[in-house]
Amino acid sequence: MAKSVAQTAADEQVALPPSKRPLRKDLLSTGSTLLNLACADNPFGGLLKGKYYFLVGDSASGKTFLSMTCFAEAQLNKHFQGHRIIYDNVEDGCLMDVERLFGKEVAHKLEFPAKADDGSPVFSFTVEEFYYHLDDALARGTPFIYVLDSMDGLSSDYEGEKFEAHKKAHLKGTQSPGSYGDGKAKRNSEGLRQVLNGLRETGSILIILSQTRDNLGMGFERKTRSGGHALRFYATVEIWSSITGQIKKSVKGKDRHVGVHVGLRVRKNRITGKTKEVEIDIYPSYGIDDIGSCVNFLVDEGWWARKGPCIEAGEFDLRLTRDKLIHQIEDHSWENELRAIVGKCWKDIEESSFPHRKLKYPI
Repeated sequence: MAKSVAQTAADEQVALPPSKRPLRKDLLSTGSTLLNLACADNPFGGLLKGKYYFLVGDSASGKTFLSMTCFAEAQLNKHFQGHRIIYDNVEDGCLMDVERLFGKEVAHKLEFPAKADDGSPVFSFTVEEFYYHLDDALARGTPFIYVLDSMDGLSSDYEGEKFEAHKKAHLKGTQSPGSYGDGKAKRNSEGLRQVLNGLRETGSILIILSQTRDNLGMGFERKTRSGGHALRFYATVEIWSSITGQIKKSVKGKDRHVGVHVGLRVRKNRITGKTKEVEIDIYPSYGIDDIGSCVNFLVDEGWWARKGPCIEAGEFDLRLTRDKLIHQIEDHSWENELRAIVGKCWKDIEESSFPHRKLKYPI
């Protein structure tokens, strides 16, 4: 049965050799089995302690959902329950019901970078303030998961100074010298380099979100983002998200948009060295549909066969419609078994993709 599959896969990496596998206790789940595998070749965890992660995405493509889900996963993992969870809501755009979507523990433990004298939350306004807040968190010595939402919402001291110079020049009828760059690229290069040791020493995780922009230059990429090269250079994993389709459901005789299919592309990966693409489903009223996304993956890869309206899930000895299969997995708490099956399928694909050649160098 599937339980034996889960037991054999639970404490091991799926594709990396033993000498290169991060320990299970050092990996935090992203809330998505497929994204875990894309990041770390492990169905049970994708974010490694002591590292910085860069998540770039289109508007409404699930960036905030993904980062907040990491907070929720930390409360379920005994190795991360002692981590502080800090949400730097720069954009002031996360107005969702945190307790209902991510659990009571997240709502209770969620911190902000600082507090004002009256106890109200203080978020970063400039990129300099962000690094000051991050330095304060590191100075406490307690491990944390820090989410910056987002880099695009930050100004900079340099940007403010240039604005004032341009304004004064405009009022005088003169032209202000110099460019109107925002200065964030330089600050990120300095700041990220300074915090990496602290993240490693405390076992903390930093997640920076950024918004995509249309690339108006001459490059091959249609989309780009701001903030400078350091954001990518220092990242352990860089992930880009985009909406690939709408999820519709017939309600009261009409098709309603109830969720989105989100494509996740790992464009840089220092854990495995691989770039991967996966697709997950996100419902604004529910969050990441990990079970549904896993079922879709197993069917798309031919691991589970579709027979008319039903899916044959061999490890569970079931032949049911997709919705009924998902409910069976939920009702019997087979989530870990499902993750292990997806991991086995992923490993099979990986091994089939390897060049079958004699090793160039001895091991």
